[in-house]
Amino acid sequence: MFPKNFVWGAATAAYQVEGAAHEDGRGLSVWDMLCRKPGAIWNGQSGAIACDHYHRWREDVALMKQLGLKGYRMSVSWPRILPDGVGWVNEKGLEFYDRLTDELLAAGIEPWITLFHWDYPYELFCRGGWLNRDSIDWFADYARVVGERLSDRVINWMTFNEPQMFLGLGHVAGSHAPGMKYADTEMLRVCHHAFCAHGKAVQVLRAVAKKPLQVGFAPAAFVKLPPGPSAVDIELARKAMFAVTNRGHFNNAFYMDPVLLGEYPQDHLAQFKEVLSPVRPGDMELMHQPLDFIGANIYGGVTVGPRPNGTGDYPERGEAQGHPITMMGWHVVPESLYWGPRLLAERYKLPIVITENGMSGHDWVSPDGKVHDPYRIEFTRQYLAALGRAVQDGVDVRGYFHWSLMDNFEWAEGYKQRFGLIHVDYPTQKRTPKDSATWYADVIKSNGACL
Repeated sequence: MFPKNFVWGAATAAYQVEGAAHEDGRGLSVWDMLCRKPGAIWNGQSGAIACDHYHRWREDVALMKQLGLKGYRMSVSWPRILPDGVGWVNEKGLEFYDRLTDELLAAGIEPWITLFHWDYPYELFCRGGWLNRDSIDWFADYARVVGERLSDRVINWMTFNEPQMFLGLGHVAGSHAPGMKYADTEMLRVCHHAFCAHGKAVQVLRAVAKKPLQVGFAPAAFVKLPPGPSAVDIELARKAMFAVTNRGHFNNAFYMDPVLLGEYPQDHLAQFKEVLSPVRPGDMELMHQPLDFIGANIYGGVTVGPRPNGTGDYPERGEAQGHPITMMGWHVVPESLYWGPRLLAERYKLPIVITENGMSGHDWVSPDGKVHDPYRIEFTRQYLAALGRAVQDGVDVRGYFHWSLMDNFEWAEGYKQRFGLIHVDYPTQKRTPKDSATWYADVIKSNGACL
């Protein structure tokens, strides 16, 4: 079902697991800032300690090895490396990622590094953040520092995780850091600068690399499923998946086309035609750098209606009452892991890596000392079966990273949500692999044959 060299992995993000927020020279991030804001985070929680991965990394890598992971998707904390965002480099921060990288490789686990998983340096936010065009160079300089240090050992790199979220939720909805609610003009500017920063970082990574790299990025994929099996139904889903039908910010094409095709979607330009464009000569060429893969974070999807309605929108067929949902309230839609990779690969002509997929559940340690999560096993089994069908139908899928390796700080949701294969008791930091971890280890060992 899956190719011989398929990468089976799990993922985390620096701010969600590392902790040590005020240790060894780390600077503040916008998430430290948002966690100080009353009411911004569930129960007033923060990532100041999180899973204490900064001190417990050896134990965590040993658990990864026990699972049989082939890859570990991690992010590097920008303010841990550059406490002011630019300028002086914190050697202790680099040493942490040195040690972690070496330990992973010694355990036979390939590190897949994401440069930016939302922890923007606070000091740069005070200088305008992504609104400042200098942010393009700030991010590229950071990429240079990390690339020069780790590219002798790390092959697989991603620039950004989910631009829809750190730009849309962070700068429009205001529910994620830095908590801004910008108008359209400013929103388009921060997005454009981020896209250019991605492109310049790709250039820098390739320029400083000590060995050939595989470089991509990891957007969220909002999957649209066809209402039926016909070619007409599939074409409807394809159009809906890449349409920009309103001035909302949670879509695929606006956040992928500039990077992957070198142009803004025409329907997006029509929506914002009266807004001052931030595009300068050479910008579109800068952001459109050759990539080696698309990372796709896929948790679910929606089935489109039988035809577009009079407004040009693509209606969605609602789920039946009682349809399965996760603790986050997200619908369980296994077929999204078939149609998402297929439609992305058809449009952008690149290999696909599933960089996040998983579910939050009600998990606790039972009297027998174990964590029983049969719903996560069944969720993952169904999603992986759909992904396997995509592979069989010719979609070039290179890997799958479960979200998440361990329970962690789930952004504005605090510690309420548990996505992990490994349970974390936060007061004691005790790790307990869940039943799903044992099951996933068998999936990895059989290369998916046991599904």
